[in-house]
Amino acid sequence: MWVASFSLGDHMMSRILVIAAVAIVGGGAAYYFMNQPEPTPAERLESAAQDAGDALTDAAGAARDAAEDAVASATEQASDVAQQASDAATSAVEQATDAATEAADQATTAATDLANAATDQVASLTSDGQEWIQSMQDTGILTKEGFNYDALVLAVQGSSLSQETKDSVLKILADIKASPETFDAKMQELKALFAG
Repeated sequence: MWVASFSLGDHMMSRILVIAAVAIVGGGAAYYFMNQPEPTPAERLESAAQDAGDALTDAAGAARDAAEDAVASATEQASDVAQQASDAATSAVEQATDAATEAADQATTAATDLANAATDQVASLTSDGQEWIQSMQDTGILTKEGFNYDALVLAVQGSSLSQETKDSVLKILADIKASPETFDAKMQELKALFAG
């Protein structure tokens, strides 16, 4: 029984010693900080110089960072401007190419339309001319035996033939009137005129 109580007492004593040691150290530290001497003017000057040096270092770092940011920003803006210029040039080339292609297509279409119109006119002239010759022969005024120059001239002038064609037909009819023996040759010439 005595041994157990002695062990408990030793344990308590150790705790008390630890608490006392902590209290002494804490009190000593508090005493030191409370009684710390005021800094001397030299120490204050040194501290101010240190603070100023730190501030200059910070300012220099900030200035360097700002300069790097400005260079990076300027480089990025220059790159953007160059890209925009490149895009604008590409767009202009594409628009010019499109315009040239469209103009070529329009020119091709116009040429095709003109060729088709000319073909249609030739076909119409051939058809109209052959019908005119046939109708004149059917009436008997454009035959070797019944050639009637005056009636033929009126018929040509009243027809839907072009003026150039009318002039050619009238010249052939005048040749037949002047030389009736050339009738067969002039009829071939007249048919050839409308043959296209």
